[in-house]
Amino acid sequence: MSPEAGIRSMELVGLRQVQDAAARLEGVALRTPLLPGELPDGSTAWLKCESLQRAGAFKVRGAYNFVSLLTPEQRGAGLVAYSSGNHAQGVAYAARAYGVPATIVMPVDAPRVKVEGVRRLGAKIELVGTTAPDREARALEIEKQEGATMVPPFDHPNIIAGQGTTALEIWDQLDEAAARGEEAAGDPGLVLVPIGGGGLLSGCAVVLRELAPECRIVGVEPEGADDTRRSLEAGRPVALERVDTIADGLRPPRPGDLTFAHIRELVDEVVTVPDAALVDAVLWCFHRHLVVEPSGAASVAALLCGAADPAWAEDGDVACVLSGGNVDPVVLAGWLEERAGDGPEDGGA
Repeated sequence: MSPEAGIRSMELVGLRQVQDAAARLEGVALRTPLLPGELPDGSTAWLKCESLQRAGAFKVRGAYNFVSLLTPEQRGAGLVAYSSGNHAQGVAYAARAYGVPATIVMPVDAPRVKVEGVRRLGAKIELVGTTAPDREARALEIEKQEGATMVPPFDHPNIIAGQGTTALEIWDQLDEAAARGEEAAGDPGLVLVPIGGGGLLSGCAVVLRELAPECRIVGVEPEGADDTRRSLEAGRPVALERVDTIADGLRPPRPGDLTFAHIRELVDEVVTVPDAALVDAVLWCFHRHLVVEPSGAASVAALLCGAADPAWAEDGDVACVLSGGNVDPVVLAGWLEERAGDGPEDGGA
């Protein structure tokens, strides 16, 4: 069987799996706010603030769902994961919730805020290399040597199902906003989701394609880490030889086989944004009292720089997933100083 045929034959996650994950996550993952934000053209984008999630990112949804479905023996053997930071904190949170040990392999240049977050949650950290393959190789060694259970960052149905609960909340919250008389149609017309390995986009697409079949689902990745866009062009997952972006959470050099299958089948479009647009989006969020990391702000960046058009929503609502808020405070302070004269509308808009 060819790689392309193998991808086509993969079984996709279903809505029921996401709904079951939502039940497991009740009381664990926060139901994060969906807040309106006015765009430069006067239209409204609804901001799904996973930057306010436990451990500062959506990753806790997939990690906890995955760990909750392990046997007690698998959990008791300890957990291991590799991550630039947000998945690391999600796994550490799940490990603490179940009272089991976890070892997280992170890059030597991981943002301090993410390393400290993992330490606060009680996981053991190993700093290895600067690339995802470096981290994965060491995590696999630990899995083999210690018998620990690997918690994959994105390419697993239980991870995808957990991340998809983000879109279930968007669906409900837009309806609630319309019922309150706010400026919401009540139905998602355009939803933008950052892409790292593709787990969040895959899970959200499962939900939206089922509940809102006319919704335009758009993934956003940095120009310097456009592995998903290139993979779609090639018709199969391809790996980048080099990744160059400030968005550390969006640096996987290759989409997963399963996430690629979901994206190819369910997602309407993948767009790319330059790093300058990511900074603009971080500052745009900050001036609206939201602390968001570059990876998490990619969805807003696409609207601000014109890579995506709010008009694509037609008569529905525009929603942007702000996937994480673990920004390095020193870096954020530097960007704010550079834009010290900018106001809320100019600072990144």
